[in-house]
Amino acid sequence: MRVVVQRCREARVNVSGKTVGSIGQGLMLLVGVTHEDTERDAAYLAEKIAGLRIFEDEAGKMNLDVTEIGGAILSVSQFTLYGDCRKGKRPNFMAAARPETAEPLYERLNELLRDKGLKVETGVFGAEMDVELINWGPVTLIVDSPGSGA
Repeated sequence: MRVVVQRCREARVNVSGKTVGSIGQGLMLLVGVTHEDTERDAAYLAEKIAGLRIFEDEAGKMNLDVTEIGGAILSVSQFTLYGDCRKGKRPNFMAAARPETAEPLYERLNELLRDKGLKVETGVFGAEMDVELINWGPVTLIVDSPGSGA
């Protein structure tokens, strides 16, 4: 699994002009799943993301995680994270898992984050979405699970 983590002041996702998920400060996640991913990958990422110390403490150092700042998570599925652009001009998405594999793992990641006490809002799996965020910093990280094929 691959997740683009963006520290944000606020973020929202709209489907057909309606807001389906919205948060204040916290983390915006773009989540991709590849063929070899398992629940172990989701568990690894939930632990890693919940514990990422990317928020400043009173001394201005990145020492706090999303829970410590009272933040939330907006999680959006994004199969294009496994797009291969090395050949030609049209990305190849063969490394992205099919929806029947990807959706349960995406949902499991969100469930595991909630189990850690985090508020998790989501987009709609497979829908055309408009995503808005105010990236705070900016801070953007790419986090791959061990089985991500990275």
